[in-house]
Amino acid sequence: MLAAFALIALAGAQSARADTLKVVVTGVDEELANAVKAQLSASQYADRKDISATQAQVLADDARGQAGVALQPYGYYNAKADVELAQHGSEWTLRVAITPGTATTVATLDVQVPDVALSLPPVQHGVRAFVPRAGEQLEDAQYEASKTALGSALLETGWLDAKATEHKVEVTRADNRAAIHLHYDVGERYKLGEVDFQGSQFKPGFLQRYVPWKPGDWYSQSSLLSLQQALTDADYFSMVDVEPEVAQASGHVVPVKVELAPAKRTVYTAGVFMGTDTGPGVRGGIRRRWINRSGHTLDTQALVAEYLKTAQVVYGIPRPGRDHASFNLGIGYRDENTKTSVSRTFSLAANETRDWHGFVRTLGVHLLSGTFTVGNSGRNVDIPGLERGTTTLIYPEAGLTKKVADNPLFVRNGYSINLIARVGPGIDTRFAQALADVTWIHALGRRDRLILRGNAGITSVEDFSKLPPQLRFFAGGDRSIRGYAYEAIGPRNAYGLVIGGKRLLVGSATVEHYFTRDWGMAAFVDSGDAFDGTDFHARTGAGLGVRWRSPVGMVRIDLGKPVANPYYHGLQLHIVIGPDL
Repeated sequence: MLAAFALIALAGAQSARADTLKVVVTGVDEELANAVKAQLSASQYADRKDISATQAQVLADDARGQAGVALQPYGYYNAKADVELAQHGSEWTLRVAITPGTATTVATLDVQVPDVALSLPPVQHGVRAFVPRAGEQLEDAQYEASKTALGSALLETGWLDAKATEHKVEVTRADNRAAIHLHYDVGERYKLGEVDFQGSQFKPGFLQRYVPWKPGDWYSQSSLLSLQQALTDADYFSMVDVEPEVAQASGHVVPVKVELAPAKRTVYTAGVFMGTDTGPGVRGGIRRRWINRSGHTLDTQALVAEYLKTAQVVYGIPRPGRDHASFNLGIGYRDENTKTSVSRTFSLAANETRDWHGFVRTLGVHLLSGTFTVGNSGRNVDIPGLERGTTTLIYPEAGLTKKVADNPLFVRNGYSINLIARVGPGIDTRFAQALADVTWIHALGRRDRLILRGNAGITSVEDFSKLPPQLRFFAGGDRSIRGYAYEAIGPRNAYGLVIGGKRLLVGSATVEHYFTRDWGMAAFVDSGDAFDGTDFHARTGAGLGVRWRSPVGMVRIDLGKPVANPYYHGLQLHIVIGPDL
């Protein structure tokens, strides 16, 4: 080959003619044709304009041997190439006609792993998924990928000394058959040992709550990744590096070193927002990621909008254990002015959150006290039919939440589940309530999404007039039934004013299509009702919307219209900025 390139260089220096070279490969599909072109020396000269006749001939002669070799990784070991070199004006055309011949198939697949390792599901899957199988076409890329996957499965399950004692592919060209032999010796299985945290700002032992294994458990790369993710999600650190120290292993027990760097201790947040349910507003917050060496947190949030004002302070106390338990104390204030009600309430809450069977479980008790007016927004305070009240309620609450998303910023496939149960034993009134909120997002091709949402709730109450608006059910609005104003749907009193109901059932379907990465449109249908007893009358809204993946988050602008409702007319604008789930 060196001699050939020397000849090309010499001929190029001697020739006075300067031509271009075009390479054409035929006889095979595009993938194989590209593989052949990549192997040909002639392809390196395709963009040059100084090709001499001697150079072109040398490149054509080399192409005959190079073309056949290029197809061997794809299982064609008897491929032939007919090469034709022609000149048209100042352009040389090198035509390579490939006859691939019969593809080589796997006659024998011999993958052997000791039973002690083969009994583990990841290793079993690696062996069962190994391709190419017997009877299938031999392809080097498939073989290498399968071998890598099986090796990774052995490492994942703790066989750190595993090695292939035999790995060969024997090809018999005469009958286009191949035999794959891959044998492993796995050695001893390793275990995970103690974790050494370096650079932590917390007292010794605190970070053990994030370690998903006990010393002596079998080595698992998934466990190491889980520790990495848990420490990152804890929001205490700007850097987390989890490193198994295999070289320091003693008795096949691997110690783990975790290097940490504290994050900025105080986080300030501020922003403006717009929602048709709340009106324009601003929000801000101060979060202390930790306030002492025990990892306690303090989170203060405030929101001021046209129709809603809230303030909340939550003190968090992490609890020992691998379920990320935390005890939380909170105090809050809420001033809400909607088209159907005005309420000003003060709340105290104490709860415990923890991971529980794939959910985040919350168990706590709430104290809620305040004044409210139901039936109108309060701007016409003298109209008849308004219901005014004061209430003080104390009630335990249990909740389960779960979010799964492939991309939190723009979910293509994912879902969220939020379940809440409350029981109020007394003071102003006894009540029991259950709520469910489910959202499911599924990609339809590269540019489309289907979003389904459902909300349901039911309340049993001794004195409904003592329930503040936030414990009653209403429908309508940006996140309910679009085409209707916020909380415009619900049971009415004798004066025709919406006062909220004891039951809720709402369903929604939205299809989105994106023209570019950031811009798209949506079509939606929402239907449901807030009602009492069995007096369910579905209110339906439908419309179109615009979607924008803005730098501050997903922006949804929808224009909805009530469907077949003689009491509601016209179009309703809905604007929401925020995450999908």
